Amino acid sequence: MNMRSGPAIDMPMRPWRLSGVVYGALLNHAPALAALGDAANAAPYKAAPKAPVLFVKPRNTLLSAGEPVVAPDEGDGWQVGVSLGIVIGHTACRVAASSASEVIAGYTMVVDFSVPHESFYRPSVRFKARDGSCYVGPRVVSAIDLGDPNALAITVSVDGDPAQQSSTANMIRPVEKLLADVTDFMTLAPGDVLMLGVPHGAPVVRVGQRMRAAIAGVGMFEAVIQPARRREVA
Repeated sequence: MNMRSGPAIDMPMRPWRLSGVVYGALLNHAPALAALGDAANAAPYKAAPKAPVLFVKPRNTLLSAGEPVVAPDEGDGWQVGVSLGIVIGHTACRVAASSASEVIAGYTMVVDFSVPHESFYRPSVRFKARDGSCYVGPRVVSAIDLGDPNALAITVSVDGDPAQQSSTANMIRPVEKLLADVTDFMTLAPGDVLMLGVPHGAPVVRVGQRMRAAIAGVGMFEAVIQPARRREVA
């Protein structure tokens, strides 16, 4: 599924294409917010977020079909965040939670690679927007075929050993609520992807390790982490 070239997807809400715009929701997993402890009430915010905390995976982050997953320069490896992706089928603006299904084309898997960091409210762009740090796919599953999107198993293994076992449950905002709250202040276009949120405890993978991520009923992605490319000096 190459979002850069925009292939058509065989879905009931045709015609549309994946737009290449991927939005992520931070701290939507209840255990992730709880793990912050007193830090959630520290300055400058002094309280847990009341609205969705969003970030963007820009086009340079998108992995094209067959591209390798290349480690960041720092040598700390990638933190592997796996999220259900809500694929927008119709223009979504001020959508009520009860009407969310009317604008959702289906669901996909998003693997959000990021440089390990401790800034949760406003993570630096250099941590989240590295080239080739976002995999979307391998398909878009219709809502009818998927069933309940708020009860899907999420697994990550590293070198064949389980590294994370979670699910789309325990989200502060389930699919319908997240879509309603986000579209209350911004419009989502057909083909946009909104990440439901990454479960707490996303594992770190380093050069030479093989990672495998899966969401039950949605898809699987597997890759060996490659060393960082040498920068060419003109």
